[in-house]
Amino acid sequence: MAGDDGVVVSVAERVRRGLDDASAGERLVARALLANYPAAGLETAARLAERAGVSAPTVVRFTARLGFPGYRAFQQALREEIEARRASPLTLGRHATEGSPRVAAAEVYRQRMDETFAALSDPELDRVTDLLSDPARRVTSVGGRYSHILAEYLDLHLRLLRPGTRVLDPKPEAMGAACVDAGRKDVVVVFDYRRYQRDIVSFARAAHARGAKVVLFTDPWLSPAADSAELVIPARVEAPSPFDSLVPAMALVETVVAEVTARLGQDRLRRIEEISGDVTID
Repeated sequence: MAGDDGVVVSVAERVRRGLDDASAGERLVARALLANYPAAGLETAARLAERAGVSAPTVVRFTARLGFPGYRAFQQALREEIEARRASPLTLGRHATEGSPRVAAAEVYRQRMDETFAALSDPELDRVTDLLSDPARRVTSVGGRYSHILAEYLDLHLRLLRPGTRVLDPKPEAMGAACVDAGRKDVVVVFDYRRYQRDIVSFARAAHARGAKVVLFTDPWLSPAADSAELVIPARVEAPSPFDSLVPAMALVETVVAEVTARLGQDRLRRIEEISGDVTID
């Protein structure tokens, strides 16, 4: 559903954003929903209340706080999210356009970029920058079939700026070894967009269970890995073609790189020069 500013925000993201202002009972409902999202929300209000250990009226107040006129409207929003999550090139089709395809595509991408950056808050960006700039933390990036490109792109920049970064080969043995080695000093950056990959989600959850901080780049409908993420950075993915776009997500990655570069300061420029071979190392 759309937020007050017209930007599409998933129910899960609304829940996450509202936790600080929720009552104790509403927080219990939120945790019960996120722990089994979105299936728990498709149950009756009484059943969700039982899961959370609260009363049914508390569940109704919780959905009202999220901006829904009633529990049925809340469930309808969840059903629409499920349909959006399942979208594929076969179901999306190609958008019919009138006039110049170039002009139509430019309008789509401008809109998606505006919506993506409207959903990104400065505190979220600062927290991501803090984690990726901390030299005491090892940074591991991983993505899915297509989004692995973003993981590689992020790591190519981070390795110029600081030591202790790597991009993970998304093979079972590599991800298994990375999980075993993960700990509280690790930051795991995960890229997972709709039609979410089970192995990527499982890896994020396993890394979180071992104490790693998980930063998730995903879409507005949220990968299931969101339940294990310290930070969730959504990007719009709709495109003029039947295939989802990574353009807004790439812009977010470049924004993060710019902030990390600024945070680490001028000393890192010499590191970049040395790695690039512009400075002779005795």
